Amino acid sequence: MLLCGADRDAWLPAGVARKLPVLLLALVGSPALAVDVGLAGVFPGKALLTIDGGAPRIVAVGATTTEGVSVLAVDRDTATIQADGKKRILRVGQNVASSATERSGGKATLTADARGHFYAIGSINGTTVRFMVDTGATMVSLGAGEARRLGIDTGKGQPGFMMTANGQTRVVRVKLDSVRVGDIVLNNVDALVNQQDMPFALLGMSFLNRMEMQREGQTMTLRKRY
Repeated sequence: MLLCGADRDAWLPAGVARKLPVLLLALVGSPALAVDVGLAGVFPGKALLTIDGGAPRIVAVGATTTEGVSVLAVDRDTATIQADGKKRILRVGQNVASSATERSGGKATLTADARGHFYAIGSINGTTVRFMVDTGATMVSLGAGEARRLGIDTGKGQPGFMMTANGQTRVVRVKLDSVRVGDIVLNNVDALVNQQDMPFALLGMSFLNRMEMQREGQTMTLRKRY
């Protein structure tokens, strides 16, 4: 279903304050067909997993979650899990679908949560980040705290404004060295750093406009076009 609305992420240079209407896509669909597992981090004898786009949770080796995901082993930066009857080794920042298609390259598969939102565990400049796919965001967008954690120097960015449902807020436009989702890696990606904190990063159109996006029910496949 296609929904239209005001752009929550229309970037304007500092000193310019006008609204830009834009098409907003809201992705909704039927119940999930498979469990989507992401590896957010590893600890001795434990893995930090995200399941079906939920908040990260710690799962000990030998334990099985209510979704049927088992952690079999952990290593320095990988975890061996079993989900949907299949055993897979995930690196930090990967999800189970992208791991299964690793040899094809340039592809990632995401599964929607109960509200129709697509989440992914990826990385920015080599550091793990939780993304929400947002086709209404003109660029990849980060909160102030996330940017500090990633070591992004906003002092070198270009200040401006972002139009939101609550009015305009200050942002800084920066360039990210790399953005990774699954097996897809893009370099020199434009992004906005919000002056406020955000619960997750938005995977906006500065990344998505270089993808072929295919939606089937609760599954979205991203393929790198260039």
